[in-house]
Amino acid sequence: MPRDIPVGNGDLLINFDEFYRVRDVYYPCVGRYNHTGGHVQRFGVWADGELSWIEQPGWKRRLRYRPGTLVTDVHLVHEGLGLELFCEDAVDFHEPVYLRRIRVKDRRGVVGQARDVRLFYHVDFSIKESPVGDTADFDPETAGLVLYKDDSYFLVNGQVEGDGQAGKCGIDHWSIGTKRVGGAEGTWRDAEDGVLGRNAISQGSVDATVGVNLKVPPKGEASAVLWMACGDSYERVRELNKVITSKGFDKLMSRTEAYWKLWARKDRIQPGVLSDGVRELFIKSQLILRTQVDNRGAIIAATDSDISHFAGDHYSYCWPRDGALVAQALILTYQSELSRSFFRYCARVIHKNGYFLHKYTPTGQLGSSWHPWTMQGRSVLPIQQDETALVLWALRQHFETFKDVEFIKPLYNTLVAQPATWMMGFVDSNGLPRSSWDLWEERRGVHTFTVAATIGALHAAALFARDFGDIERQVTLEAGAERMRDAMLRHLWNPEANCFARMATPIEDTELAAAAGTAGGNGGAGGVGAADGRAPQAPVIKGESPFVKGYRLDMTRDSANYALFAFGAFRPGNPMVRAEMESLHKRLWVKTDIGGCARYERDYYHMVERDNIEGVPGNPWVICTLWHAQHRIAIARTLEELSGAMPLLEWAAARARESGVLAEQYHPYTGEQVSVSPLTWSHATVVTTVVQYLRKREQLLHEANSPGSFEEIGTA
Repeated sequence: MPRDIPVGNGDLLINFDEFYRVRDVYYPCVGRYNHTGGHVQRFGVWADGELSWIEQPGWKRRLRYRPGTLVTDVHLVHEGLGLELFCEDAVDFHEPVYLRRIRVKDRRGVVGQARDVRLFYHVDFSIKESPVGDTADFDPETAGLVLYKDDSYFLVNGQVEGDGQAGKCGIDHWSIGTKRVGGAEGTWRDAEDGVLGRNAISQGSVDATVGVNLKVPPKGEASAVLWMACGDSYERVRELNKVITSKGFDKLMSRTEAYWKLWARKDRIQPGVLSDGVRELFIKSQLILRTQVDNRGAIIAATDSDISHFAGDHYSYCWPRDGALVAQALILTYQSELSRSFFRYCARVIHKNGYFLHKYTPTGQLGSSWHPWTMQGRSVLPIQQDETALVLWALRQHFETFKDVEFIKPLYNTLVAQPATWMMGFVDSNGLPRSSWDLWEERRGVHTFTVAATIGALHAAALFARDFGDIERQVTLEAGAERMRDAMLRHLWNPEANCFARMATPIEDTELAAAAGTAGGNGGAGGVGAADGRAPQAPVIKGESPFVKGYRLDMTRDSANYALFAFGAFRPGNPMVRAEMESLHKRLWVKTDIGGCARYERDYYHMVERDNIEGVPGNPWVICTLWHAQHRIAIARTLEELSGAMPLLEWAAARARESGVLAEQYHPYTGEQVSVSPLTWSHATVVTTVVQYLRKREQLLHEANSPGSFEEIGTA
């Protein structure tokens, strides 16, 4: 089920589903740990002897944010109960505290009779992603519940507001018990009669439900607030409870709302330049993107835990490539502290030899992987080389924007010199990068995307070398980038098809490899006992040969080839680049009412259409669709040409939920969200594309009276 209206502050992240149920609670890092394990945290309303959980039939829901903020604006109506709820949620911008206000309005209006309405909030935690050893208890000092294990503590509390009830702090009733043990469904069942058992403590696989009672006048309103304070000790969550009650809910909510309005509007957009839909998506995308960035630097791909039911794993990792492209969006919107944190994170996790491995946890440990260290009896690097290249490229984008020499100085060797040296050496005999995995993590070879990213990275490293007075290195890197570009044209461009291959599979030159002593296969002892009775030796595995006599080209149309212009390998107006982008759009555009651009032909990941591949080559992706917008922006020489990018941005705006949340991909016939939601990369691509559009428009207006001043970015 897709996630919606995430709220967070870089330490605490709360995800909801489309029913307005909390589904993911990450603390103390975004992406680690998910203390719900993806289980539903229920929210229900009891009135006139009837309880209705928010996911049940009868509820009408509207989930969105207050404009320009990470404060939710949720409207719920239940005609059967005769109630209307107005809810707002936020995570305090500074403290690890989740806040919710519920304003209940009576729609029946029985004269002279106040209604007894009870709100129930169910907490089904598996602290640190395991229910073993959890404890939940009632804390008399705060009149709230505390759930804890090890160094993770969560205090759940509430307060009634309104006439005659203001100042009443603490929950009215609660239930603590077991779940998913011996057939126990959980304490939420205890709420169905409107009264909770008030037991004091339970341990093991536990859950809890809290209740708050309201007296709602006829046609009138009453309100309550709930909160959850997170900390590393019992005393810490008690201290945070005092902060909440002393400062007051209104102050915490208003300061959080003001903070996010300030954060998201560093640049004012002139009225009329963007449509309302695109402008709103631009602002919302910045904010939603921020919820997926950990305060210690990791940029998380997605925190929708439901994907684990499909793939056995999740997206709550930092891929250096995804992070670099998200960092590009942060740089373009002048979020310099966040981009600096990301690059410092990269400096901590990069391999000592100058490359990144597959992906990393939010705290910097190596993440799970399906890339092996050996293939066909040879040792290989389990890497996607574009990840190393794009971090270096993005670092240069950061420096060009902020000119922060003191920041770059300690990173120069780690993120510039050493990776550039490694990339210069990790080439085959033709000058192309040696085989690695593609950005889709599905196939191994020499990829056009990877080559283009590496060329961009080598140029970026050369500029850094120049700036730091390392002229010899600068010359070497520039020459290496040019050799690689020439090799790319010789071996990846197919003149007969008038387009680039997506991948080249090297054909080893076995004679040269044998002469050089790098022939493939296992060397050394083969694992059998030696003749003299000594213990068998482990096989010595040699690496892949760099000697290549040719390539087998994969001419599958792949949206990733937009990289040809995106990182400066070629000018966007280069005839070969134009031909490539036209070919990609023609072949990969989804020919249904939904439209959008697929990743590549016959894309199998979450495949919907298996027969009409010509019409539906794959599901439409936000990033792939907007890459075409970026190319149209890059080649535009008039405002009229620039306007060609707007329909693609409008397409993205039409796919977003009312909250602005974008998924990874969409159903080609219904437009429903497919795979994780929100995807950080989708939102970053919206931000990047809009900023590129605005800057290009400004450039074209400036150059309108200066004919001949147009200059494309790129070197070939």
